[in-house]
Amino acid sequence: MPVDRCTAPPREHTVLRYQLDHWAAATPGAPCAVFDDAAAARTETWTWAELHARVRTTAAALQALGVRQGDHVLVWLPNGADCLRVWYAINYLGAVYVSINTAYRGGLLEHVVRNSGATLAITLAPLAERLAGLDRARLAQVLVLDDGALDLPGLQRLPRSALDGDAAALQPPERPIEPWDTQAIYFTSGTTGPSKGVLSSYNHLGVMARHTVATREGAMFVDAGDRYLLNLPLFHVGGLVAPLAMLAVGGSVAVLPGFDTAGFWPSIQRTSTTVAILLGVMAAYLVKQAPLPGETPGQRHTTLRHVIGIPLTEETLAFRQRFGVQLSTLFNMSEVSCPLISDLNPVKIAGCGRPRAGMQVRIVDAHDFDVAPGETGELIVRGDAPWTLNHGYNGDPEATARAWRNGWFHTGDAFRQDADGEFFFVDRIKDAIRRRGENISSFEVESAVTLHPAVREAAAVAVPSADSEDELLVAVALVEGATLDPAEFIAFLRPRLAHFMVPRYLRVLPELPKTPTAKVQKVALRAEGVTPDTWDREAAGIRIGRDRF
Repeated sequence: MPVDRCTAPPREHTVLRYQLDHWAAATPGAPCAVFDDAAAARTETWTWAELHARVRTTAAALQALGVRQGDHVLVWLPNGADCLRVWYAINYLGAVYVSINTAYRGGLLEHVVRNSGATLAITLAPLAERLAGLDRARLAQVLVLDDGALDLPGLQRLPRSALDGDAAALQPPERPIEPWDTQAIYFTSGTTGPSKGVLSSYNHLGVMARHTVATREGAMFVDAGDRYLLNLPLFHVGGLVAPLAMLAVGGSVAVLPGFDTAGFWPSIQRTSTTVAILLGVMAAYLVKQAPLPGETPGQRHTTLRHVIGIPLTEETLAFRQRFGVQLSTLFNMSEVSCPLISDLNPVKIAGCGRPRAGMQVRIVDAHDFDVAPGETGELIVRGDAPWTLNHGYNGDPEATARAWRNGWFHTGDAFRQDADGEFFFVDRIKDAIRRRGENISSFEVESAVTLHPAVREAAAVAVPSADSEDELLVAVALVEGATLDPAEFIAFLRPRLAHFMVPRYLRVLPELPKTPTAKVQKVALRAEGVTPDTWDREAAGIRIGRDRF
C-alpha cells in the first residue's frame, strides 16, 4: 500500500531567523509589533525592519558575551519589548530560549535554574534577588535590564548596555538552523515530581502556533492584515504562539503586560487587535462587565473579529453572542500542537473539536487499549510527521519515556468522545491543579508546605471555584504538640511559592486519610472539599496578587 512521502519543512517556513530575515526584506515598513502602554493610553509600533535591526544588534551583543548556537539562555522577564527582542535574538543565533515564570521563587526556581544548564540569565533586579541563597548550578552571569540594587556574590552582574552590540560584527551560525533544532525550553507543571522542561523544536512551535489560528484542515484564517493579541506571558507556550503565528503570515502582535479585565477593550481599541485567545476565566470576567460605550448586543463594536476560547464554557458562548465575534476552540498543551480543533462557532460545552489534519488521536485505558465509545479514558496523540510534538523533557529521560510510551504521547488528561465524533475534556488524570490560568503542581506546593516546622505532612488538592477552574486547598497534619497560625503559615509560604500557588484554603487534620499502602487519599479530600473547619484566606482578608514590574 503506497505511503505519502514525508519531507522536511523548508527552514524559511518555520525557523525564526529565516522568517524574520524574509519579512524584513519583503515588507520592511509593515508593522510587526504594537506595544500597549495602558498607563499612558498610547502605543509604540515596530516595523519588521526595526525589529530586525534591534534583534541583530542584540544578537551581536549576546554573541560577544559568548553565546553560541545550541547554548541555553535563561530569560526571566515580563511581557514587553525587551522580552520579545531578547527571545528573537537568542533564536537568531540558533541558541535556545529558556523561559522562567516571573512568579517562581524558592525550591522551584532553584530546580529550573539547575535543569536549564544555562550560564547566562537576562532579568530584572527584583527577580534576580530571589536567586540569593539558592544553588545556582552553572549560572555565572546575570544581565540586569534595570538599575535596581543587587547583591549576589558569585554572580557577575552585567548592565543593560551589554545588550548593545554591533550588528556589523555579527557572525552567522556555525551551521544552518534546522526545523528540528531546539528553539525553546519552557517549564510545565510537575505532577509526581518537579516541573519538567519541555523541549520544543522550531517545527513543533511553528506548527502549534499556526494551528491556533487555523481550521482542522490546516487553512489559516489570519493574514498579514491581522493583529494577534499577546496578553499571555512569554514564559508560557500560550504566549509564544501569537508572535510565531504572525511570523508565518507577516502579520503583527499587540503586546500587553498581561490580561486585565478593565483594560481589555481599551487595549483592543488602541492596538486594533483582530484575533485573541481567551484562556480560562478571561471570558467569564469580560462577559460580566457592564455594557460598554456604543455596545450593541450581538454586534461587533471593535476591530476584534475572532476569539479562540479555551475551554468552551457557557461564558465563552455568551461572549460570542454579546460581542458578535467568531469563535473557535481547541485542545492544546505545552507538549503537543493543537491535536483537536473545533468547527467555527461550536456550541457543545467542554467540547474540544475533532482531530486536525496530521494528528492521530486515541482515548485509551491504563494499558493503552482503546476504551469503548462514550467511555472516559486518557487522550494520547502522535503526529503523521516528525517534530510536530515535543521531543522530550530536558534532562529527564525517565519522564520522557513515561510520556512517550508505546509510540504515543500521553497527555495525562481524561477525555470522552460522543456519538458525533466530538471530543470532550473530562478532567485531569495527573495530579495537577489549574488556578487562574496557571497549572499548579501539588508536589511543589506540598514540598514548600512541609518546610514549615509545624507541618508533618501535607496534601494539596483542587476544590471548585465560583469563577470556574480550581481553588487550592492544602490539608496538613501537624508535628505532635505543634500548633499552626493560618496567617503566619501564609506569610511563611509567600516567599517560597508563586502567588498563584499560595493556597486559599487550609485544613488542619489529626491525620491525613491514607490507603492501605500508606498513600494519601486525595480523592477523599477532594470529595470533602471546603468543610466547616476549613480556614479561608480570602475570607480572612488576605489576598495575594502577582508581582508588578
